[in-house]
Amino acid sequence: MTIWVDADACPRTVKEVLFKASTRTKMPLILVANQSLAVPSVAWIKMVQVASGFDVADHYIVGQIAKGDLLISGDIPLADEVIKQGAQVITPRGEELTASNIRQRLNMRDFMEEFRDSGMVRGGPPALNSKDQQRFANALDRWLARNPIG
Repeated sequence: MTIWVDADACPRTVKEVLFKASTRTKMPLILVANQSLAVPSVAWIKMVQVASGFDVADHYIVGQIAKGDLLISGDIPLADEVIKQGAQVITPRGEELTASNIRQRLNMRDFMEEFRDSGMVRGGPPALNSKDQQRFANALDRWLARNPIG
């Protein structure tokens, strides 16, 4: 099992929680981004830099992730793709996305995109706050408890 991170838009505080958890549990952690990111110098934490471009990191993750792996991402279409492959998803806000709730999230995403395109709604979601960070840490801890190494 591996934890994958769609790292281009992943908040720094979420990456810090992931680094601590991976260091503590020795769970493999792979961050994928189109820019170089600093990661701790331990054998089980890796950074993969992909070429710049629309969805390049997403395509890499979809091509590499395996059944039972975990993806950290707020990208709903990417989450849908990896869930279909048998992976699990937690958003940076600590929401666990599953086969049973991803369709609703895709529909809401498409609905909001239409509103933004029409100019009726501006901006995106609010900034991550301390409650979001705690929800993420708790969701990650639950996943790690269900999926121990060895």
